[in-house]
Amino acid sequence: MTQNSNLSLSIIVKNEGKNLSNCLQSVQNLVDEIILVDTGSTDNTKEIAHSFGAKVYDYVWRDDFAHARNYALQYVNTEWVLVLDADEVLNQAIIPEIKEAITKQYALVVNLIREEIGSLSSPYSQLSRLFRRHPDIKFSRPYHALIDDAVLALQKKETHWQIIDLPEVAIQHYGYQPEVIISQDKTQRALKAMESYLAQNPTDGYVCSKLGALYIDLGDTKKGLKLLKTGLKSNLATTATIFELHYHLANAFVEQKEWETAVKHYQKAIELPVLGKLKLGAYLNFGSLCYQGKDYENALKLYQACVAIEPNFAIAYYNLGLTYRALGRNFKAIDAYQTAIKLNPNYAWAYQNLAVLLLKQGEIEDSVKAFQQAYNLHKVQNPPLAQQLYDELIHMGIQLENNE
Repeated sequence: MTQNSNLSLSIIVKNEGKNLSNCLQSVQNLVDEIILVDTGSTDNTKEIAHSFGAKVYDYVWRDDFAHARNYALQYVNTEWVLVLDADEVLNQAIIPEIKEAITKQYALVVNLIREEIGSLSSPYSQLSRLFRRHPDIKFSRPYHALIDDAVLALQKKETHWQIIDLPEVAIQHYGYQPEVIISQDKTQRALKAMESYLAQNPTDGYVCSKLGALYIDLGDTKKGLKLLKTGLKSNLATTATIFELHYHLANAFVEQKEWETAVKHYQKAIELPVLGKLKLGAYLNFGSLCYQGKDYENALKLYQACVAIEPNFAIAYYNLGLTYRALGRNFKAIDAYQTAIKLNPNYAWAYQNLAVLLLKQGEIEDSVKAFQQAYNLHKVQNPPLAQQLYDELIHMGIQLENNE
């Protein structure tokens, strides 16, 4: 491990044998020590931790992530601390920027961008996970534990402290993939912890945002909307939280088919001064709403805003393809689909839509190749859809290879 960064990794885990090695390997060239708190693992988590030279401490779980994270902080011996979860990996390209940021004399917190692997519509979030080991900085909130409350209070008392934003992706997070959430029962743990906190803090904007969105995901839209509206009335909500509240409300009103109200909330979300990457979901969903309403020109502008912010955003290029096609700009649509495929070679729908346009352009051979790729991918991702495509193409006189 490096000997000049004066930085520790702090991590709390339980039964993370599958993920932990990748996480710890990713910080080897950055941190001086690894503080790992285990909350009751029964697999080989501890053995893996020891193999990386981690200092391992046992902790009895009490349904409170903040308490567990603060327990880990007491063992940190360095000036700075980086907090990760086992299903997160540090992007190696960001290490020089982190090393430079923590040399700043008045830097208190370095906000990091996290890429949500498996999330199509909200691919990025911003987290205060790298911070100076100041005695006043503690985590609060039992789920989605944060230091933000402590940092705000400290800045009021000691005004020289600064917060730095690193704009490039620092962390890749694999925990929001559907199969991972199901296997770890994350939803129920989240509900239990957040509902307990909400009972004591009924107007807290942050928990209103997170819990309100979760209720909506679980199908309790009425309860979720009420909570999100309560959060917007909070005078203490940060700009980032206000953005999330508007964004979640807009998505909920789309589900309720209240289009005009949804538009207002998307517009308010996009207008807020938060990092562009964090707005991608709002731009994308607003664009889809415009597309569905046949407002193709505005849809085009919103999808173009997406790729201006994030040139590697495959779904935005796919949606651009749909929109160009609706506007009759087929060559632009083909380019957009091809870009989506370059960025995501497993994009079955991009292949399928590309094949349709190539067929219309008379490029039969390339069209059949694209249909074949679409079919092969659908067969893995959605077999009934693959069969439907196969049958439709047979009806059109197009024969695909079927290895069954």
